Amino acid sequence: MGPVRPWLAQLTLDNYVANGNYPGLMKITALMVGVLIIQSLLQFLQNYQTNLLGQNVIRDMRTKLYRHILDFKIPYFDKTPIGTPVTRTISDMETIAEIFSDGLIVIIGDILQLVVIISYMFYIDWQLTLVGLSTIPILLIATNTFKNNIKKTFNDVRTQVAALNVFVQEHLTGMRIVQVFNRENQELIGFKEINKKHKDANVKSVWYYSIFFPVVEILSAISIGLIVWWGAGEVIANEASFGTVVAFIMYINLLFRPIRELADKFNTLQMGMVSSGKNFQGF
Repeated sequence: MGPVRPWLAQLTLDNYVANGNYPGLMKITALMVGVLIIQSLLQFLQNYQTNLLGQNVIRDMRTKLYRHILDFKIPYFDKTPIGTPVTRTISDMETIAEIFSDGLIVIIGDILQLVVIISYMFYIDWQLTLVGLSTIPILLIATNTFKNNIKKTFNDVRTQVAALNVFVQEHLTGMRIVQVFNRENQELIGFKEINKKHKDANVKSVWYYSIFFPVVEILSAISIGLIVWWGAGEVIANEASFGTVVAFIMYINLLFRPIRELADKFNTLQMGMVSSGKNFQGF
């Protein structure tokens, strides 16, 4: 429903505002409100259903995984830190759930929206479309660089989460021994070191996000500026309407949002794949 709104805005400006058709303007305004309501309802259904799907999948997988752990032999538990199966059963499973609730289905929807918007833009005015999309190659390079770097940091974050879980589980279980040998300070120092590594891994991912999103905003602003510049010339030459230029500005905003988010969604998939790989390989 997203691409419908710019089209309605174009019709409103060209067919009703330009001609002073007040009754028609009221009707199409009511139609736009109706579209917004339908879009909001569909958004609610999508969010609810995808998260429900993710939770149902994760419930079944976690049950099967725990049943699998119950079949492990005693030597496994003697050799493996207890935090490892805990991390696989709880934290990693939550990451896998995001594949369904915030990954695969959302990516498919965003790609479909991109195809529809770009196709319609070319249908309306191919020259204005090329001008507006001239920054896309730079955006794709930035997105690919961001995706590759953030994947590495996410893998590091998952590793540090597992290390934290292992450390806390082991030392809470063996707290009697820690206190008997008066090693509280030494163990606190060890925990601070692991906790610092976890923080550093997260800060690194924040660093990449802090660079990537402003770059996207700048490129989006440049595209809008180019559309206004080129579109104004076409309007003056009577080669395009004012409504078309406004619609293209709205389309550019709709285009850059999913492109920006696709990198993040692909990383959600990658995190889920890493977590699922650890579980499916038997820890």
